[in-house]
Amino acid sequence: MSSSLKIIIICAVAAATAATGLWLWQKQDKVPLPGQMTEKVYMPVKPQPVIDYNKLKKDNKLQAITKERKEKYGLKKGVDIIVRSDESFKVGKLTVSMQEIRDKMRLKSGDIIEDDIKPGKITDDAVEEFGIYVVHPGDNLWTIHFKFLKDYFDRKDIAISPFADEPDRFGYSSGVGKLLKFSEKTVCIYNLKEGKIDVDINLIVPLSKIVIYNMNRIFALLDHIDYQHVNEIQFDGETLWIPAER
Repeated sequence: MSSSLKIIIICAVAAATAATGLWLWQKQDKVPLPGQMTEKVYMPVKPQPVIDYNKLKKDNKLQAITKERKEKYGLKKGVDIIVRSDESFKVGKLTVSMQEIRDKMRLKSGDIIEDDIKPGKITDDAVEEFGIYVVHPGDNLWTIHFKFLKDYFDRKDIAISPFADEPDRFGYSSGVGKLLKFSEKTVCIYNLKEGKIDVDINLIVPLSKIVIYNMNRIFALLDHIDYQHVNEIQFDGETLWIPAER
C-alpha cells in the first residue's frame, strides 16, 4: 500500500471519528439533567375578584362587602371602596390589579419587591387592604384628606370643627393642618388612564385618577395621636413628630 493511500485512509478514519464524537456530545448535551423540566409547564392563573366601582350604587352584594370593610376601620365617606391586594378593581372602563399598583408604590418608595412564586394560597397575613377614593373634578387633595381624617375621629366620637385645619390667629398651622400636610406624603395618587403613579390630582379627566390609602400604615400612624394634644404635633416638611403619651 502506497504512503499516499495510507494517509487518505487515516484522514478518513479521523474525520469519521470526529463526526461520531461530535454527534454523541451534542446528543449528551440535550439529555435533561435530573430535576430539570423537559418541556414548558403552564400553570393556570386564578382570576382575581374584581371590585367594580361603577356598580357600587346598584349592586347589593358589593354594597354589603364595602360596608363591612369600611366598618372595620370606622369609615363612611373618607374612601369609596376598600380593595385587597389580591383583588382587582374597575373604575369606568379600566380594570386594574391592586397588586400591580402596590408594586409600583413600593418601587417608588424604594422598597425591594420579592414575590413568592411558589404555588399555593396567599395567606391572609400577606394581604393588605387599600382605601380607594375616586377623584372627581373640583376635588383637591387637602379636602380629600380632611374628609378621611374627619371620618377617623368621628369613629372615636371626637367632633372636628370644619375650620380645624386652618391656621391659628398668629398664622401658625394647626395640628390638624400639619396632619393633612403630612398625609400628602403618605398617600398615592394613581393615574388610571396612564397606568402610573401621579403627583397631582388636578387637570383630570373624570374617573381617571384615584387617591390610595394603605389602611394598615395610615391607621398605625393615626392610632398614636392623642387629639387632646394634636396641636403639639410638629412637622418639618419630611417628618411628623407626635408628642409622647402622657
